[in-house]
Parts: sequence; C-alpha cells; structure tokens
Amino acid sequence: MDRREFTKLSALALAGTYLPIDAYGAANKQIGYAAVGLGTISDIFMRACANSPTAKITALVTGHPETKGVKYSEMYGVPKTSIYTYETFDRIRENADVDAIYVGLPNSMHCDYTVRGAQAGKHVLCEKPMAISSAECRKMIDACGQAKVKLMIGYRVQYEPMWNQAIGIVRSGGLGQLESFQGGFFGQQPAGAWRLSKALGGGGALLDLGIYPLNAIRHITGEEPANFTAVLATRERSGRFSEVEQSMEWTMKLPSGILASCGCSYGQRGPSSLAINGDSGYLVMESAFNYEGVRLHGEVGGKQIELASTEKHPYQFKIEAEHFADCIRNNKEAATPGEEGLKDMLAIEAIYGAAGAPIA
Repeated sequence: MDRREFTKLSALALAGTYLPIDAYGAANKQIGYAAVGLGTISDIFMRACANSPTAKITALVTGHPETKGVKYSEMYGVPKTSIYTYETFDRIRENADVDAIYVGLPNSMHCDYTVRGAQAGKHVLCEKPMAISSAECRKMIDACGQAKVKLMIGYRVQYEPMWNQAIGIVRSGGLGQLESFQGGFFGQQPAGAWRLSKALGGGGALLDLGIYPLNAIRHITGEEPANFTAVLATRERSGRFSEVEQSMEWTMKLPSGILASCGCSYGQRGPSSLAINGDSGYLVMESAFNYEGVRLHGEVGGKQIELASTEKHPYQFKIEAEHFADCIRNNKEAATPGEEGLKDMLAIEAIYGAAGAPIA
C-alpha cells in the first residue's frame, strides 16, 4: 500500500486530528503556562513550549526556588518575580501573564493543585492519571466548573498523528468489525522513586503505565469497559515493591462484545504496544505509548501497511500544549477534558477491585 492509498483510507482520521495553529488563524497571543512542579515531565513540557509559537512558560512553581526555579527562569526568560513556592502558589491569581497551569506533580497532588489553580482563575492542564480516586476527579471537575475555567488531562497519545491515522482506519471500517485488543506497557522504576510510594503515586503501574492501553481502547471504541478480571503479582523480594504491586494483567469486555487483555509492570522489560484485531484486518502499534518512534503495521483491505513517525520528542507535548492554548483562545472544550480522566479512574478502580486490591 503506497502513501496515497494509505492517506485516502485514513481520511477520517485526518478530519479529527489536531490542526496547526496557522490553520486556526488566531495566533494573536501566546498562552502563558505556569509549570507546577519542575520534575522530569514538566521539564519535557517546558521544552515543548519553548518551541511553540502559541504557548510559552511564564511562571514556575517549585519547592526549590533558589535552585530549580532560578535555573528554569533563566532558560525560559521567566521573571524572578514569577517564581512561586507551593506555599505562595495562590498568589498566582495576581499574575496576568499566566493563563493556565500545567500540573506535573506526583499523582496524589493533582487534585489539590488543580482545585487551587481553578480557584485562582487559571485554566488547568493536568497530567494523567487525573487523580488517585474517582472522588478526587469529580472534585476537580466541579472546581473548574464553578470557577468557569477549562480542564484538560494530558493524554498526549490522543494527539499523536500516527495514532490518529490508525483510528481513522478503524473507524472507516478498514479492519471490518472490531473483535479484540491486546495491549501492554512495561518498564522499570528504581528503588526510592516517588511512583513506588503509595502516598505519592496512589497505586502501582496501572495508574502510570496501564492507563495507556486502557485509555487507547476506550478512545478507539468509544465504549466504557466492564466485566473485568485482574491479577497482580510481586515476585521481587528486595522490598522495592513493598507499597505497590510490581506487575498486573487484566481483561475486560466492552458492551459491544469486544474483548481486551492488557498488562503493565514497574519491574520488567517488555513492549509498548497495542494490537487491534478485526474480522477482516488488523493493526499493531509499536512503541505505541513512547514519546517518539511510533510505528504502525498490519493488514488493511487485504494489503500490508507499514508506517513510522519521524517526528522528534517532545512533539507530542507541543501538540498537546498548543491544542489547549487554542481551546483557551477560542473558548472551546479540550479533546481530553476532565470527564475523560474520570472515566479512566472508574475503570482503574474496577480493575483493582477485580484483583482483590481496592485502590482506596
């Protein structure tokens, strides 16, 4: 299948994907983001905004204002007066250069800073998982609704062009009737990482890695899964996983009858992939949930296809930041609003419950 045929087949995907800002014709002002928490994920987001014509970093929130704060203020031209601590965070309401906050904190802090950001009159782009319970998700949605600010959850994969190509093929019937999914995201977390703390992470690999295939399946099908089975295991005896599980596998059935099996781990090597199986074709996404190098291959309409993204990290974060900037500028709802995060959390709670390990 050549590129012309592939593009024609995936036309539906292109209709629903992110459009560059020049297509909107509304690049009057860069939207200013305050990066809340200056860890690894926020570092990526700030680099993405530095290369964007429509988004920029205008404030910083950190527990280390004299070190991290000064470092990043000099990198991105943020005034020293726009460096805040967690104690002085609420003063951000006075900063007219901040249109939105980017919450890149540990999971258990997402709710508090989303609510406080909303109360300060700022729009909120919060990393996934949205929170550590469905009750917290609802609190965040309510707070943003009451403050009349926008809430977007950072599902960067939903803005990935290669994913949108695949979704276009699925929705145009290129695989026939969907029958099943197999997905997984596996990696390692070193001893002492905050994600291995129940108090900070809220749970194990399911919240951080397993959420990717879960959200992808929900997004592709437009269905909410049910009928969960799940097992978890911790084989390592070093104590690294004393608070959260090492690995989890689960299955789920969608209302239409589509079946899915997924896995995730903080203590093993494995692929980042999603297989989408129909009754007349299939697609496999490899490096599916990684920051770059996403590959797509399979059989569509009796023809083999194989494509790979050539975009360079952190392009997914740039698309994400610009999408929310456009929503703010043109008063539109984000493609991944708070309700999307809530639905994932309800499924996550059900998966933990099926494994006999309630998240709360």
